[in-house]
Amino acid sequence: MSRITVSTLQQMKDAGEKISTITAYDASFARQFDNAGIHAILIGDSLGMVLQGESDTLPVSVDDICYHTRCVRNGVNNTLVLSDLPFMSYATPEQTYANAAKLMQAGANMVKLEGGAWLYETVRGLVDRSVPVCGHLGLTPQSVNVFGGFKVQGRNSKKAEEMIDHAKGLEAAGIQLLVLECIPTELAKAITDAVSIPVIGIGAGNVTDGQILVMHDALGISYGKVPKFSRNFLAETGNIEDAIKLYIKDVNSGTFPAPEHGFS
Repeated sequence: MSRITVSTLQQMKDAGEKISTITAYDASFARQFDNAGIHAILIGDSLGMVLQGESDTLPVSVDDICYHTRCVRNGVNNTLVLSDLPFMSYATPEQTYANAAKLMQAGANMVKLEGGAWLYETVRGLVDRSVPVCGHLGLTPQSVNVFGGFKVQGRNSKKAEEMIDHAKGLEAAGIQLLVLECIPTELAKAITDAVSIPVIGIGAGNVTDGQILVMHDALGISYGKVPKFSRNFLAETGNIEDAIKLYIKDVNSGTFPAPEHGFS
């Protein structure tokens, strides 16, 4: 497999090929996932919960993401590396540029941020400064206190239309990838059809251009409540690399996520 870039992901969408993405936070797991053929690895602010034991992602710092980005970068040869901008690290365009530079210098190929219309100017500025951007709509975990918990988003028609508009606006501003989290499958389909960039789902059904899972969920090592949209691929294979290969295979065939992993 040759090195994957944002152009590769666009070519995959255009060809109708599914994109498989997973989180990782260190070189060892990243190497396993890279060897298995995963298309992209996200160093997510989910590390606050799965590595640091926090109740949400808010305590995660830019330095935390930089450290784990560097670790992942050292473990991969071909996989695209995507890094989260954590809570309040992109409140202003100037702050965003400085923090995005840190993540890119740590080894990221792309940065991800959460939000809609208020980010258009920031996205344009990042793209103008040669930073590829991934958007994130739906259940945006950094907004957990606004949402009143980790809840499915976009279930009423007004919110659904607003999310479609935000997806189009973010694409116009220059994002090259979009993550949709915990939204109704029907809305995920509408957004995927409304934009020309690749759309990656988590708890958004199998109608998007690809999927992402937190590695701890995909390998069955999460503690506490297991998300509805997850599946333990390690239990089915008994081997980490084979588990990721099965994940990739089932995403590509459309058998994962199954209807029971989605929301209406």
